[in-house]
Amino acid sequence: MAEPLVNQYGADVPKAIARMITAVHPAFELRKFVADALKGYDALALMPRGKHIARALQRHLPPDYPKAIDILLASLDQPHGRDAGLTLGSFLYLPHTMFVAEFGLDHFEESMRAQHALTQRFTAEFSIRAFFQKHEAATLARFKQWASDPSEHVRRLVSEGSRPRLPWAARLPAFQKNPAPVLELLELLKDDPALYVRRSVANNLNDIGKDHPELLAKTARQWLKGASEERRWIVQHALRSAVKRGEAGALEVLGFGKSAKVEVANARITPARVPMGEKVNIAFDVSNTSAKPQDVLVDFCIHYVKASGKTSAKVFKLKVLKLAPKETVRLRKTVSTAEMTTRKHHAGLHRVEVLLNGQARALGAFELA
Repeated sequence: MAEPLVNQYGADVPKAIARMITAVHPAFELRKFVADALKGYDALALMPRGKHIARALQRHLPPDYPKAIDILLASLDQPHGRDAGLTLGSFLYLPHTMFVAEFGLDHFEESMRAQHALTQRFTAEFSIRAFFQKHEAATLARFKQWASDPSEHVRRLVSEGSRPRLPWAARLPAFQKNPAPVLELLELLKDDPALYVRRSVANNLNDIGKDHPELLAKTARQWLKGASEERRWIVQHALRSAVKRGEAGALEVLGFGKSAKVEVANARITPARVPMGEKVNIAFDVSNTSAKPQDVLVDFCIHYVKASGKTSAKVFKLKVLKLAPKETVRLRKTVSTAEMTTRKHHAGLHRVEVLLNGQARALGAFELA
């Protein structure tokens, strides 16, 4: 079993930060800070450890925030002695961003300068959200400037930090209700040269579509006019959740708005009784019943049993079939029932469906034992 990532965020983290600060601010009391930061540290998960260190920093740096943030920024590139190849290597700067979010809200310019620097070493996508909540207009104005920043990390912050439903972060209800300001930012970034940024743009648009499906479809249609291959990829990636939900607008944008004229036959789900942790194999034929060629979007769905006994549908992407007239294609997929961090399995009958252009047809079921 892989080592928990939190194990890479041990006592060496506050010690490394202390060494970096002492190099630029000799008056910093390294031993007192480290002792303070490590009180109760081992019992905390990853993100709480970052906040715990941030609060210790506030107690041991000058009480004047502008002076404190100047010291932190001056220390960013000092030697720290940690292995740069660690999976969580950049998380060394997590406490710095949390320091800004918790103690810098009344110092907008200093905090924007700090987040501009920090996002190029870690990410400020989490810390920036507090500023949207307190300084929405000013933060939007700064993001419009940063949309043309030379650093792709800063440009990516513009799209990622403004996501209404950013994972592992507080939502931005104002942008969930009215995403127009966010769409203005995405318009500036939709043809960004960096895939790193374009992927974030797609994820932001995907977020918007969860609250405003019609606006998502409208924006996708507009963006596809005269679109490059790179922008087409953004649109397809942004529509992925809407397609899984079978939303007519999204399917129409991608050319799958009509019912597929196909037949599904010879479905096999094996084994019929699956021991927990084993794999289930799903296979079926799709036949074009039309005398014309067809492009058919094929996904499949498993209705997973929950702890309550109810079921929750999970859609899996399969492929786009380019079917010649009367052609038959056999499709196969293997799914694991091993435990995952994102899904806990429960015993019971699991129904399986195939989705053809978003429309469900039953394939069968398997019993998870």
